[in-house]
Amino acid sequence: MSATSAIIVGASSMLSKEIARQLSAEGVALALLAHDAESIREFAEELPAPAKVYDFTIEDPQILIPQLEAVWREMTDVRLILVNTGLNSYHPELPWALEQEIIEVDVRGFAAVCNTAFRLFQKQGVGQIAAINSIAGLRGGPSVAFHAAKAFAQNYLEGLSMHAQRLKLPITITDIQLGLLDKAALQRSRLWLSPVDEVARQVVDALLKGKRRVYVTKRWRLVAWLTKLLPEYIYNTRHWKKKKSKEVSSTEQH
Repeated sequence: MSATSAIIVGASSMLSKEIARQLSAEGVALALLAHDAESIREFAEELPAPAKVYDFTIEDPQILIPQLEAVWREMTDVRLILVNTGLNSYHPELPWALEQEIIEVDVRGFAAVCNTAFRLFQKQGVGQIAAINSIAGLRGGPSVAFHAAKAFAQNYLEGLSMHAQRLKLPITITDIQLGLLDKAALQRSRLWLSPVDEVARQVVDALLKGKRRVYVTKRWRLVAWLTKLLPEYIYNTRHWKKKKSKEVSSTEQH
């Protein structure tokens, strides 16, 4: 990726900020979209390359799509749109309101961003769509909607990549498969939890190299491989112990 400017959708998380910082150090001008733009305005002003902040509404595609198109028109020579937004939660009673919220953000909102990005790059003739995804999408899990949404995201990105190839368009699709970092953090695992700057460095490296799919950090590739191979009766033993109910937690403040 030799971008002169990039758009980060979901720019308020620690990971998004570190990715923005590293891209900015490469001279990339940035548009940072966040649910609360004011919360990252001071951060944007401290970046070495130009950066603007914008509010966006991931829950409603009818609002989100015009917002993203308006930001696109304000930027010059956008070569990358990075998506890092989503909800994750667990509740043993599976309340529909919670499942619906995850689906609206992680499926409808995600698809609306990627679809719009593809259409914009198609008109431009070149570009890169990247998304912070998760190996949670490889199998089902107790956080039912979240696991299913990540599987949707993985397949949606693959479909966009295939569509670009059929149209013979130089549009790169990069699926960044994060490890189960939230779980590693809860377990205080030094082996599986890497510093955010290292996670961002591997993400930026994958972006610059235009990789199709990458596991971050690299050691999670082994976990992904084992996850796909395990029979269900073994895979599911990880979920037999009753979990405590938790409120919705956001992997990215949408």
